[in-house]
This record gives sequence, C-alpha cells and structure tokens, in this order.
Amino acid sequence: MKKEIRPYKNQTNSKKDQIITMFDAISKEYDFLNRVISLGIDLRWRKRLVQKVAALQPDRVLDIATGTGDLAVALTATSARQIVGLDISPGMLAIGQEKVRAKGLDQRISMELGDSENLAYADHSFDAVTVAFGVRNFENLEKGLSEIFRVLKPGGQLAILETSVPTQFPFKQGYRIYAGFLMPMIGKLFSKDKAAYGYLSDSAAQFPFGQAFNNILQNIGFIDLVADPQTLGVATLYSAKKP
Repeated sequence: MKKEIRPYKNQTNSKKDQIITMFDAISKEYDFLNRVISLGIDLRWRKRLVQKVAALQPDRVLDIATGTGDLAVALTATSARQIVGLDISPGMLAIGQEKVRAKGLDQRISMELGDSENLAYADHSFDAVTVAFGVRNFENLEKGLSEIFRVLKPGGQLAILETSVPTQFPFKQGYRIYAGFLMPMIGKLFSKDKAAYGYLSDSAAQFPFGQAFNNILQNIGFIDLVADPQTLGVATLYSAKKP
C-alpha cells in the first residue's frame, strides 16, 4: 500500500486495535449492510471460492478473518471434516458462533479468536486457507501471508476473495462514484460507526490488486498464481498453492 489506511484517522493506536474496535462496533449490522452494499453479489463470489477449494477435496480448512462466519458455513459444501473460522474481533465472532449453532454445525466448524499475523497453529496444519475481504485489513500484509504459507500443508491451496478496482472505462469511473460516495453514505445512514464504511471504501481503493497482489504472493513463496476478476473487476478471486 502507498500509505497505511486506518479506520479512525484522529486516533494514534495501531491499525490492528482500530480494526478490532471497528468490527466490534459494526458486527450486528455487518451482514445486512454487506448484502445491501454488494447488492447480494458477494454471495456468488463466495460460492466460486468454495468451488475452487472443494476441487482439492480438503480435510481441514482455515478461514481467516471469518467475521460472522458466512464463508466458514459455505465451506461445509466441501469435503472438509474440520473448518476453523478465525477472527480478531470478538463481536464478529459472537455473531458467527450464533450462526453456526443455529445451523447445527458445531461439530464441524469451530470459531476461534486469534490474530492472522500470529497464527497459533503448527506448520503444515491445513489443506486449504481461505480469506474473504480480510487481507486488506492486515496490519502487516506480508507477515499475514507468510503465516498462511507456514500453516498450509505442502500442495495446500490458498483462496482469497478481495476487493479490486475496475480498470476499464466506464466501469472505473462508475466504481469511483459508488465506492467513494455512495458506499460511505449508505454506511453512515445505517451504521452506528460513521467512520467504518469510509475506511472500507478507502482501503479497497488503496489495496494492491491483480498482478500487483500476485507479485506479493510469489515473493512469499506461493506458486500456480491465478487472479480471476469478478463482476467487471470490483472484486478478484485469487488462488495459489504452496509447493
């Protein structure tokens, strides 16, 4: 990133601490606003990610930045016997745990509090690691990706869904208007945390995407890199493997 984007510009505490505060604050409205802001298309993107992971026939999957657990629940469509949903926000995890219990998935999904940049798992622990709209919130992107590399088994797959910026006219201009003005406006109307959706918009615009992000993954050691733009490029589905 060109500069570190934080949720609360007038505060001096770390980005990580601010991310916890922000997601705790918006946890109860997050699912609703996510559907509104993405027009529900994010569900289709997650389904494509799950299909990629399912092709590997994994036994154990780690879903980092699991939030309220949407992707962890969706991953039950794979062969995985154990799915670990990890998040740094207790508020988001609480919503996710309720969701898992309501669906009767407690025996298959464990929701755990933890830091993606300091994973409490042994080397080579997971067949696949997934992240949906979470890597741009890492305080240290390379450190977080290196931790993912460490806990993946050799031959294991990383699948990341993250925002990106359309590059073709007129979609690029339209995206700027939507992300720069409409998305923060919707967030301010419905959210208790007025800064949160401004941060989510700003961080999406600044985050490296496409080949730039693949270059970072390659430097970490990942191979078989694929960046698949979604819906005119407003998001990108990345897949990579550990040698």
